[in-house]
Amino acid sequence: MELSNDMKTRIVPSLRYQDCRQAIDWLCAAFGFEQQLIVPSEDGGITHAQLVCGMAMIMLGDGHRDDDDPFGQLNKSPLQLDGYNTAGVYMIVEDVDAHYEKARAAGAAIVLDIVDQGYGGRGYTCKDLEGHLWSFGSYDPWA
Repeated sequence: MELSNDMKTRIVPSLRYQDCRQAIDWLCAAFGFEQQLIVPSEDGGITHAQLVCGMAMIMLGDGHRDDDDPFGQLNKSPLQLDGYNTAGVYMIVEDVDAHYEKARAAGAAIVLDIVDQGYGGRGYTCKDLEGHLWSFGSYDPWA
């Protein structure tokens, strides 16, 4: 299936972080995201943020304010789940080897080392500073 420019359906993962401000800086430095929108909270935290990398976007917010946020009560940081994840994010990157080196240098915990996949492409899996599971690769399931 080839994507057309006028497709309206998109998936935008939403992640919770205990220290959202630190996570934003780290995700930009380690994975190449850029800040698109930051909505600060009254107490100096982050109510909502949007980061972009090419055509990819993630939304994130502070996990410590979950008591006041019905959506936040349903979504937790791995730090609140003994390090476990219930889902992961996969991103297609142009130069997976350079991306791997940048993420590793920034302190990403590599959990599955970079490898050529039998189904095509090359990729790796890591955890970010709060334990969210991320996979990056050159395999494009749309191609």
